[in-house]
Amino acid sequence: MAAQLEHANYTVSDPAETAAWMQKLFGWHIRWQGDAMAGGHTKHVGTDTHYVALYTPGTPITSEKSSYAVTGGLNHIAVVVNNLDTTEAAIKSHGFETGNHGDYEPGRRFYFHDHDGIEYEVVQYD
Repeated sequence: MAAQLEHANYTVSDPAETAAWMQKLFGWHIRWQGDAMAGGHTKHVGTDTHYVALYTPGTPITSEKSSYAVTGGLNHIAVVVNNLDTTEAAIKSHGFETGNHGDYEPGRRFYFHDHDGIEYEVVQYD
């Protein structure tokens, strides 16, 4: 069996706010939430098998080399949806701007940035 990606962990300014729009727009749920390293807080939001860990430090981490101290320190997160057009309409109604639309084999995609500047790719496979 090939390995599967279980989760990604990245730093956001407000895990509750990010988890709330992810639940609304992607149909995900909170799997776990609680205290985390450096006096921080984490929310795990996703499906029963895959999720993202949304982390915020309680106090700023002083090491500039720590990715945990960098909000949006990644290229993008991609999610697969069943209906790209319906999902895009919901994302726009939430106040996010979409762009960089493209059709490619085997699907279609667009991108948007959240309030932390984190880029998300939304894709529908044919």
